[in-house]
Amino acid sequence: MKQKKSKEFEKFEETVLQCKKCQLSTERTNVVPGEGSENAEIMFIGEGPGKNEDLQGRPFVGAAGKFLDEMLNSVNLKREDIYIANIVKCRPPNNRDPLPGEASACWPWLEKQIELIQPFIIVLLGRHSSARFLPSVVISKDHGQPFRKKFGKNKIIFYPCYHPAAALYNGGLRETLLKDFQKIPKIIDIAKKDKEAEKIKEIKQLTVEDSGEKQKKLF
Repeated sequence: MKQKKSKEFEKFEETVLQCKKCQLSTERTNVVPGEGSENAEIMFIGEGPGKNEDLQGRPFVGAAGKFLDEMLNSVNLKREDIYIANIVKCRPPNNRDPLPGEASACWPWLEKQIELIQPFIIVLLGRHSSARFLPSVVISKDHGQPFRKKFGKNKIIFYPCYHPAAALYNGGLRETLLKDFQKIPKIIDIAKKDKEAEKIKEIKQLTVEDSGEKQKKLF
């Protein structure tokens, strides 16, 4: 069943759909803001929409999207359980790499999405997405390795992987991606435990009234 979005999230998406911050807005068919659960524990971030995505206004609906669905199914995840977005919300002409100015113009939208969703884990699909969040990461060396990093007010586990499209051009990467995805359930468990530990830490820092005269720690 499709989850009802909050008014804040709906307003955010409506604003993104009207965006004209960069030149990509002049050639797009549709803005592709993202798709999935607003309450997702895990978020996937790719590079940018392709031809099919531009036509449908949805992320990862082409051949790479089909492989992504296959990988999600292999770890018992569904699209309605996660959230999928891209570094840029509009298709770069001829699927070229987003220019630095285009990525920078779109960055506040992505930051806001992460703030609203508050995922435990962000899977970075491809070198462009990985470099944006983890500048020192080399995708060929660091794929499949989780990195914990503070982003905004929260600590998030960032997990760089090859982009699903890479496996379409290099069949050898297919098994690599599938193996990296098999680690995701364990990383989710770790992220939940970390989150619970943070909650306990926050509780310990709270104070309550004692005899109406002074404050003391709960623990």
